[in-house]
Amino acid sequence: MRVDLFDFELPDERIALRPASPRDSARLLTVDPDTPPELADRSVGDLADLLDPGDVLVFNDTKVIPAQLEGIRIRDESIVPVSVTLHMRTGASVWKAFARPGKRIKPGDRLQFGHAGNACLLGALDATIMEKGEAGEVTLGFDLSGPALDEAIDAVGHIPLPPYIASKRPEDPQDRADYQTIYAREEGAVAAPTAGLHFTPELFEKLDKKGIERRFVTLHVGAGTFLPMKADDTSDHLMHYETGHIDQATADALNAARARGNRIVSVGTTSLRLLESAADDDGRLQAWSGNTNIFITPGYRFKVVDRLMTNFHLPRSTLFMLVSAFCGLDMMRAAYSHAIKSGYRFYSYGDASLLTRKN
Repeated sequence: MRVDLFDFELPDERIALRPASPRDSARLLTVDPDTPPELADRSVGDLADLLDPGDVLVFNDTKVIPAQLEGIRIRDESIVPVSVTLHMRTGASVWKAFARPGKRIKPGDRLQFGHAGNACLLGALDATIMEKGEAGEVTLGFDLSGPALDEAIDAVGHIPLPPYIASKRPEDPQDRADYQTIYAREEGAVAAPTAGLHFTPELFEKLDKKGIERRFVTLHVGAGTFLPMKADDTSDHLMHYETGHIDQATADALNAARARGNRIVSVGTTSLRLLESAADDDGRLQAWSGNTNIFITPGYRFKVVDRLMTNFHLPRSTLFMLVSAFCGLDMMRAAYSHAIKSGYRFYSYGDASLLTRKN
């Protein structure tokens, strides 16, 4: 499909630079292509009223790490500043990353992050460029490994705010709390599963009282989620891999919910992509662990997920393509037009939508 079919105009003032406070006070646009009214304005705090007892919310419990590293490239007598965003761990001391400026580095270069006076790092965190790929992607071999490397990254790294926020203001200490779900526990993401940012203990309590189940899966969101679509046709776009897993108890619970006629409600596109990657053709789940680069565009047949809670996405993005596959392109164009005219806040810190899959 042509990528320009997924374009739309978004005024700058619709981009949220801070989350709603409290988190569950964010607005929620319900979108149901098959049941009038197709669009309705609600609040995230109303979520329990929109679901049935026995429905299952599926959350991504990945935890964002401070994966933005600022440092220098050292080659012979030459030293230049570099910025690196880690996006996928492939070994105890090895990460794939996006580096800027990518053209000024090559395999064998030494990178140094951190600064003197940081006792736990003995002055710096060092790495070597092992490989160089396309679009600024590199493979980094760090001098530290395992938990020691994790501690060093936590000490010198920064939260990798999305470019549409980072271009308007710097990261600050509040982002370490704001850009993390309250249930995050599996470290490894470099971007938050942002639909989950809306949940609070009070909202969980409402959902519990209604008899709505909560289940957790893990997909470590990579920095590839920030990359713009450069292709003119979706068939030419390369999705980056992300790592995830589902345990057997969770798979059994979701299979049981579907068998009794309840709905599977994915909190975020990351949970949805993982569930759809793990399901067989009949929509049945088993324990699953691995990498996925699933790319969902209109025409995809969904196997597991009935409803999707998600934020509002960028024009021409893979995520706007996904929601268009879920509800239909015309429906989502109408929903986004309504959201823009009605003052909804967009992107990672913005408002949310609750989508019902088009039959």
